Order: sequence, then structure tokens, then C-alpha cells
Amino acid sequence: MGNADSKLNFRKAVIRLTTKTQPVETTDDAFWDQFWADTATTVQDVFALVPAAEIRAVREESPSNLATLCYKAVEKLVQAAESGCPSEKERQIVLNCTRLLTRILPYIFEDADWRGFFWSNVPGARQDEDNDDGARPLAESLLLAVSDLLFCPDFTVQSHKRAGPDTEEDMQSIDSCEYIWEAGVGFAQSPPLDYIHDLNRTELLKLLLTCFSDAMYLPPSAENNILNRWVTFFSSTDNRHALPLFTSLLNVVCAYDPVGYGIPYNYLMFSDYREVLVEHAVQILIVTLEHEAGAAAATAQHNLDHLHSLSASAMEDKELVGPDNLFVNYLSRIHREEDFSFILKGLARLMTNPLIQTYLPNSTKKIQFHQELLVLFWKLCDFNKKFLFFVLKSSDVLDVLVPILFYLNDARADQSCVGLIHIGVFILLLLSGERNFGVRLNKTYSVRVPMDIPVFTGTHADLLIMIFHKIITGGHQHLKPLFDCLLTIIVNVSPYLKSLSMVAANKLLHLLEAFSTNWFLFSASQNHHLIFFLLEVFNNLIQYQFDGNCNLVYTLIRKRNIFHQLANLTSDPVTIHKALEMKKTTLARISRTNSQETISMDGSRPAVPAEPGTLKASLVAIPAIDKLTKKAQVSEDGTMVCLQHNTHSPQMTADQHTHSLQPQTAGDQHKHSPQSSDTNTSGIVGASNTESNSGRDNEEAFPPVSDPARGCLSRVSASATYWNPTPDWVLSWKSKLPLQTIMRLLQVLVPQVEKICIDKGLTDESEILKFLQHGTLVGLLPVPHPILIRKYQANAGTAMWFRTYTWGVIYLRNVDPPIWYDTDVRLFEIQRI
Repeated sequence: MGNADSKLNFRKAVIRLTTKTQPVETTDDAFWDQFWADTATTVQDVFALVPAAEIRAVREESPSNLATLCYKAVEKLVQAAESGCPSEKERQIVLNCTRLLTRILPYIFEDADWRGFFWSNVPGARQDEDNDDGARPLAESLLLAVSDLLFCPDFTVQSHKRAGPDTEEDMQSIDSCEYIWEAGVGFAQSPPLDYIHDLNRTELLKLLLTCFSDAMYLPPSAENNILNRWVTFFSSTDNRHALPLFTSLLNVVCAYDPVGYGIPYNYLMFSDYREVLVEHAVQILIVTLEHEAGAAAATAQHNLDHLHSLSASAMEDKELVGPDNLFVNYLSRIHREEDFSFILKGLARLMTNPLIQTYLPNSTKKIQFHQELLVLFWKLCDFNKKFLFFVLKSSDVLDVLVPILFYLNDARADQSCVGLIHIGVFILLLLSGERNFGVRLNKTYSVRVPMDIPVFTGTHADLLIMIFHKIITGGHQHLKPLFDCLLTIIVNVSPYLKSLSMVAANKLLHLLEAFSTNWFLFSASQNHHLIFFLLEVFNNLIQYQFDGNCNLVYTLIRKRNIFHQLANLTSDPVTIHKALEMKKTTLARISRTNSQETISMDGSRPAVPAEPGTLKASLVAIPAIDKLTKKAQVSEDGTMVCLQHNTHSPQMTADQHTHSLQPQTAGDQHKHSPQSSDTNTSGIVGASNTESNSGRDNEEAFPPVSDPARGCLSRVSASATYWNPTPDWVLSWKSKLPLQTIMRLLQVLVPQVEKICIDKGLTDESEILKFLQHGTLVGLLPVPHPILIRKYQANAGTAMWFRTYTWGVIYLRNVDPPIWYDTDVRLFEIQRI
């Protein structure tokens, strides 16, 4: 039958269904077979030939016919799963039913009256002897049939039969652990590639993803306690294929190499069916790896036998240790280093792919599913702490860091990429809670990925600070809620940064300068917290890494006026009123003042806003930083101890420091390091007026610093509600500003540097840097404060954010066919830029 005739007959069948006013009997096979028995339509054909309006019309006017259509389609899949679909005709029926269900399911989910249809017992359905309640719900039958078909020999996997060609493999006795799709975790053999198998797997995964999308049609819940029944059953012990499915999906993703042998423009000459499969595999993984207990899964027993030793019988064991979600369970139990290496190298290779530079333009395939990869990496680190520690134990973590920073910088001006920036920042917040991450950042940055940042010589820490500076000063206004997270990350790593470049040091001081202006401090109730974060960064670097940070110390001396102004911040009503009145004129002036940058890297392009009309999915608000993190104190042996009384704001951190200590401290203070920090806390003493004035008078005695980055914030924070700052409010946090360490440093070093400049007539900053490089403050600074790390903690708010973001990405990425387009999605809103 020709393809045109096939489409015509299929369309006629759809019209007959929509015009039927009376229920069609389930036994009328001649009618129902029109939809799948004699047609050869693609999934795009099905979406074109079954319009949304007609699906809704049948749902409203002939509900019994729609119910029967769904039941008969599932029945065909169940029969095929039992028989193993040995003939080509049976395989085509499976594909037709799969495509039809993919088209219809979203319209079942969008109607509240139909939501429970697939979970009800269908009259006339076969009895399941394992199900005490009688007939198995249609949803369970569908999920089990699709799982079976994903390991169907000669349809989705390579046949292992050794007898004659007429011999069939029994689907019920197949050990699917022997049919895992790709070598990697728990499986050593790499089956030969078969593009037909990849296409069939993709069709079935597309249907699974549609089944799981039931979550899209529920509004976001603050409690995040609504489990997805489809995912729950699919990842439970009722699914005997849970383990091989999990390992197949994970291995297919991590083993994929879009570049291949590196032949230029190979992707234009050959179709890459594996890429589409990988996209759907990673989407299935990030949707199924959801557990109501969040990070509790990470405490599962990691020392259990390796996944490879688990057989299908293990999935029938009701006493499995760990979460009920077997995908989360298996992920949390991976522990072999070779498996961790395989996963990390695979994800890093794919994340780095969009950054690849070639001499021939566009000669290498660029993947588009990097957002899904970031979510998968997040879940790996969150659910398996051994994987997180493996990532951080070597410099391999930098192979993930660089592409994340590239994505953040590239997307900072694009309002459709707000979610991408959030997930990147969340990952860095999670990593920054571990000491090793800060240590790894000291490695010299030599990759030279083209980014529109100043050319610099330095470390990965310098790169991170410069990208964060770009986001804060050059990103769009929707990124302001992330400022706390960005600065928290810098605070967490600051005790371990051995040598900041001059460029990075200036970026930090530029942020302090912008955040410490009166109009910014007084314009919102939380803005002063950003000052506390930055002061904590400077204190950590001075107390614990003074020796190698002469560039930072020099910049602090040059910009000392900022600290004097903070210490002497006026808070009378007149000053506050003037600052707020000046806000509009100041904003206009600053918006026109771009940061004076040096030349950006070769090959880089500036961040550009989204094209008008670009679609984006709305996101729920992220929790405040005090909900996102918990405090941990670094003890003398380097271990972290969580603080029982968790005060999260930087202002409260400063308040924990006692006021009893004087600026001069014990002379037996040794060189500070994070491993030998004293548990005593430093006092907080403001600078005197005399000290402040003398500092301002002599500031210009020093030669100008390289790349001062003179630009300021391109916007100010405006409180969502009316905000009226008072003198008492200003005094309440001004008195807690942790300025003592910095003021003591300035008190000691400023006279020394002034004397050198005058005595030697210095006009070159290099001589001053040499002096500072060999200087010491041993015995002169206050007793080192304890290192406080703000570690990410799982909570319902971020769990809901991840669910919303994940499904928003999947919605927008699945446009061929547009599975959920024009359906009544409630989890998020689709908006045009």
C-alpha cells in the first residue's frame, strides 16, 4: 500500500471516530484495526492527521469511544510484548499504537475528569493473577508492556538466539540484564549499533515521557508531596526491567560521542539516530530520578554489591535497601571508581561539546541537550555523595566547571535562559560546599574557551569571579535573586584561593563599590547582605591566604576609601531621603556608564538577548539563601561540623563574632591556613574619623591599577513592596559590619606603602606588589575567625523548582512532534519574550 493511501485511510478512520455518535463495541476489530493494522504513518503524520480539536471533541461527545481507543491500543502493545512481535507487521502495529497514544495522552491528562482513567480498572480487561484487586489498571499494563518492548529481540535489541532462523526467544523468560543497550556501568559488552533499534527505542521512550508528563497538568505545590503515579510504578519492583532500563539509559548517555572520529561536517552527510535516542534517554532519567525524600537517598548503603552483580531477581525483592524508587536506589549505590570515571568523562565530554572550536566553521556537531545534562549531573551529585567526592578529588571537576561557566556567561542576557543560569549556579553552590572544590580552583586556567571576558593570566578561581561579575553587572534583571547564591559560592571557596589575579581582585572591589553606594543600600531591605558577603570574602582571603594574594591586598589599599565610607556610613533621615531621591538620576547615569573592560578573548561573541518571540517556560521562585543552605564550621583537622543554631544571613555571621577583642592580637599568631584556624572569633571595630580622613587624603599617592573596571551596576534593586528605611534599621546592621580585619590591614600597610612610594619615588605598581608579596602580617591581625561554609541543603522549594524547570525544558525541547503544544499545562506557563 502506498504511503499516500495509508495516510488517507488513517485520516478516514479518524473522521469516522469523530463522527460516531454511538459507542463502538470493543469487539469490533474491523473498526479499531483501521488505526494501526494497515497503516504506515510516521509520528509526524499522526500529529498532523489527528488534530487537537478532534481529540477534544471525541473526549467530550463520545467519551466511551476515546476510552475504547486507548484500551485497544494498550491491548495491542500488551499482546506484542507477550509474543515478541516476530513479524514486521506486528512491529508496525506497535509503532502505530505507540504514536497514537503519544498523541492522545496529553489530552487525557489536561481534563480533570479523565486524569484517573488510566488508573481505573477497565471493564472486560483480563484478570491479572498477581493483582488481588482484579484487573490491572491500564497505566500499569501500558508501562509494563513498553518496558518489555524496550528489550524485545530484533525490535529494540540484538537477538541472542543461536538456533535456526525460525526460533523465537520467549519474552517472559528473557533476562533483560543481558540485553543492556550499551557498555558502561554494570555491563561490559558493547552491542553493535543498529539504527532501526535506536529509532524504535526512541519511539517507545517518547511514549514513556508522555506518560510521565501527567505531572505537567498539576499546578506547582509548595509541599512537593504529590508523587507522579506513572513514575512511581515504572521505577518500582513491579517493573522487572528497572535495573537494565536504568543502566541502559545511563550508559547510552555517557557513552555517546557526537564528534565520533572527528571527520569535518560528518553530521551533514550522515544521520545520527543515536543523538535523538540519547536526548530522550537523558530526559527519561531526569524525570524518573525524583524521590520525595530528596537527598536522603544519598545515605543508602554504598557498600552493597555492584550493580552488575544484581540480576533481575533482585528487582523482585521487596526488602531492597534505600528508596522505593529503584532508579534513585541504583544510582545512589554505584560505587566503583571505574563507573564514576565513565560517567564523569561522558558527561564532561557532552557538556564541553558546544564549546569546541575548529578551524572550519560549524564543522563539528553541536548538541542541544546541555540543560538536561546539567540536571542529570545535579541529581548524580545530590543522590550519590560518593560520586560527588570522586568528582572533587581530582582536577576533573574543572572539566565540568568550565562549560558551566561558559553557559552562564553566554546566557546572562537571554531572558529565555533564566532556568539554565539557575541550574548552573545551583551546581556550583553544591560543589562549593566541599573544601576540595576551592582547592581545585587554584589550578591555572589554560583551556582558553572563547568568552567575552578580559584576557587574563590566572586560575580557574579568577575565571569564576570574572563570570560572576559579568552576570551581576551585565545580566538582565531577572537574575537579581541569584546574587546571594553567586556571592555565597565565592565566600565558600575564598579561604582556599591562593592567588587572585589583578583582574579578579578588581572585579571583587568593583562589586563592593557598586553595592556600598547609599542609594543601593537603602533601596531594599536585603541589599546590605551583599556587603556582608563580600566583606567575608576579603576577611577569609586576608586571614587564610594573605601570602599569595598581593594583588588583592594592593587593590584593597587603593580602594580603601570604600571601607572608610562603610565604617562611617551616615544614617540620619535626611541622608536616607537624599539617597532615595537620587536613586532615579543615579540609575540613569550608571546605566550609561559601561564597565571599561580590556579586549575580550579571540573568537568570543558578546552575550545577546533572546530573539523576540522566543518561547520560555515560567519558573517557581527559588527559596531564599537561608533556606537553600545550612552552616558548617571547618574544624582544626579540616573536617566540617554543622552548626546546630543555624543562622544563615551574613549579617548574623558577623554578629556571632565577639566584640571583646582589640585590634592588636596575640603575638604568637602563626601563618594562617584553613587547616589550622583558631576557633576564636574576631571583634568588629569601626574605623575612626581620623583614620578614615587620612586614608582618603592619601589614596592618590598610589599608581593606578591595571584594568580597574570602572563600570557600576546597570540597575538597582527595587523592593516588590513599599520599603521605608529608617536610621534604626541602618544602625542595626552597620554596627555588625565585619571591618576589623580589613581596617587593621590598612592601618599597618598603608603607611608602609606610602613611605616606599615617597622614598623611592615609585610610579610603577610592580614594585609595590613585590613589597607586598614579601610582607607579613603575622601577629598583627585579629585572631582568625572560624571558616564558615554554607552548604546546600535539600528542601521542598528547590525540589519543586527542579520539577518545574525539568518539565519546562522537556516541553520546549520536544517540538518534532510538538507533544504538549496547545494543551492546558498547569505546572508552568509558556511565555513569549
